[in-house]
Amino acid sequence: MTTHLDPDTVAQYLIDSPHFFEEHAELLAKIRLTSPLLGRAVSLQERQMEVLREKIKVQDLRLADMVRNAQENDAITHKLHTWTRSLLLARNDVDLPHTLVDGLRTTFAVPQATLRIWGVADAYAHTWFAAPASDDAKIFANGLSLPFCGSNNDFEAASWLEAGVQSVAMLPLRNGSTTFGLLVLGSPDPQRFSADMATDFLVQIGETTSAALTCLLE
Repeated sequence: MTTHLDPDTVAQYLIDSPHFFEEHAELLAKIRLTSPLLGRAVSLQERQMEVLREKIKVQDLRLADMVRNAQENDAITHKLHTWTRSLLLARNDVDLPHTLVDGLRTTFAVPQATLRIWGVADAYAHTWFAAPASDDAKIFANGLSLPFCGSNNDFEAASWLEAGVQSVAMLPLRNGSTTFGLLVLGSPDPQRFSADMATDFLVQIGETTSAALTCLLE
């Protein structure tokens, strides 16, 4: 009388009997499996090697991604250091905003950059960075918990840049809990500042900008 064994029972038996194939090594050469890579039947050992090679390939790709990300982050960190150093070397307060936005354009290859500050000291009221901003722009800046990145949907802040801006990054400037300005980066490339991009370094740029410019406030 033949007893029918379902696949799960066989699989569980092999799991519970780790020495089965050691005791029946001749079966390894007889078991044939279909290879999705070679398109033909192969031995169990060959199939195991294929699976192992695929796992190694996936791990190599993940490692390559990690190395590439580390290299990109290292390059951005170096740029951030270079830009921050230029702020520390600024000769006087009134030159600081120009040094700041010019450094962003050159160091980070940002096509366009500008900023607006409200509540500046009287000595800086005539400057370009103290140009008027509407109440709506101030409300928008105050409502940002993180930098905004995305398409230019006719934002007022984008109009502070030159024409042709397709994507923008807008960074709120804060002194404690008080929002006192907005840093705006723009590009003609619609994908340069995409809605799904990481903002970690932009947050650092915003915080550094805020700290540097508080000296201009009344």
